[in-house]
Amino acid sequence: MSTLPRFARLIAHEMRITRWLSVAAGLSLAAACAVGPDYHRPKVDAAASYKEAGDWQPSEPNDALSRGPWWEIYGDDALSQLEVKVDISNENVKAAAAAFAQSRALVAQARAGFWPTVGASAGVQRGGSPATTLNVAGQPVTSTRTQTTYNAGVSGNWALDIWGQIRRSTESNRAAAQASAAALAAARLSAQAELAIDYFELRAQDQLQTLLDDTVVAEQQSLAITQSRYRFGVAARADVVSAQAQLLSSQAQQVNAKIQRAVLEHAIAVLIGQQPASFSLSPSAMRTDVPTVPAGIPSTLLERRPDVAEAERRVAAANAQIGVAKAAYFPNLTLSGSDDYSNSTWSHLFTLPNRVWSIGPELAETLIDGGLRRAQVASARAAYDVSVDNYRQTVLSGFQQVEDNIVTLRMLQQQAVIEDAAVAAARESEKLTLNQYKAGTVPYSSVILAQTTRLSAEQTALAVLSSRLQTSVALIEAVGGGWSASQLPLP
Repeated sequence: MSTLPRFARLIAHEMRITRWLSVAAGLSLAAACAVGPDYHRPKVDAAASYKEAGDWQPSEPNDALSRGPWWEIYGDDALSQLEVKVDISNENVKAAAAAFAQSRALVAQARAGFWPTVGASAGVQRGGSPATTLNVAGQPVTSTRTQTTYNAGVSGNWALDIWGQIRRSTESNRAAAQASAAALAAARLSAQAELAIDYFELRAQDQLQTLLDDTVVAEQQSLAITQSRYRFGVAARADVVSAQAQLLSSQAQQVNAKIQRAVLEHAIAVLIGQQPASFSLSPSAMRTDVPTVPAGIPSTLLERRPDVAEAERRVAAANAQIGVAKAAYFPNLTLSGSDDYSNSTWSHLFTLPNRVWSIGPELAETLIDGGLRRAQVASARAAYDVSVDNYRQTVLSGFQQVEDNIVTLRMLQQQAVIEDAAVAAARESEKLTLNQYKAGTVPYSSVILAQTTRLSAEQTALAVLSSRLQTSVALIEAVGGGWSASQLPLP
């Protein structure tokens, strides 16, 4: 008889075992329940509006962050090109993406527990045993008798999820995977915001460099005037020395500005996943306007910040783990079956006399564990309480960050108006004082004071503009950068 039909008969037995286990499991699961608490999002009190908003009017419409990548509101092509590279090359973002992929695999791993384990085996063994026979003289003779044994079989095993342990475990892993997805979004947003902040600070250094270059040129001219007056005997040697000291001070600031720019350029290179040696950014003028976005209402922050969503999903995962721990109190029901064949010849292996089969349920319960399960449930509940507290603290920190950035933007906007007026006045004062010095009506110390005041005013105005741009980025990050919890995948 051919072995092919017999092997097909073996596969048919396997199919019957699987079908029997499926029907039995389906009937059992129909009446099954998942122990442990069902998840409800922890309550968080949210104010009706932000305290620091006041009468502050953002410069962008409400849908500014919903039209595309948030950095496009700045209208800077160089910034946009850099931001695109963050999602591709930033190592922290890539690590978060890998962690999300790992969490998705854990979901699939947990879901595998819903299905039976079915296996097949086949083997051949050759063995020997001592055998005693009588020779022609009637004397016993010992020899070795060898025999070949063939075996094949199938087996199935199914742990029924009557008490929902597998379902709660899958629920926990699914929530953890969503938390990893939110962590990925948070890492991406953080890197994007850090890049934008460094970029605007670098542009501020470019602007400062231009300002210092102009200042050095003006002070060189002042030094030349002073030296000329000294040669004609209408100015003291002290005036020349003072002009030289003022010029050297500005030149030293030029060097420091170059250092700060280089450091920022290196930081941007790392954020886009490049070595600093292979990256450079050409100097460019700094924008003078500051686009901002509305913060919305506090309650929407729960859905717009990825770190808040991550913390909330951690709560859901911890809640499901309580059910996993409580399911250990109940007995485990397992359905198992096997169909095996064993014979010394392969050609007669798949025959009824060589068949040994079994099928049936098995119920197992732990009677005494020294309080282990009780401790595991208590641990799961405590972990849940920790996650709830962390979630609420994350929400509070989110509210604080938005309030901080709103008040900072609002106050900096007012300060910018004052600083611009101060710069205009300082420039006019410097011009008038220099003319008075040429006419011999004021000492050179007055010129130095006017120059120092003008440079300080321009540096302060530039710092305020840079702070406004950086704070606008921080506000966008604080409100989630256009992200929404609806973007969370369902692994």
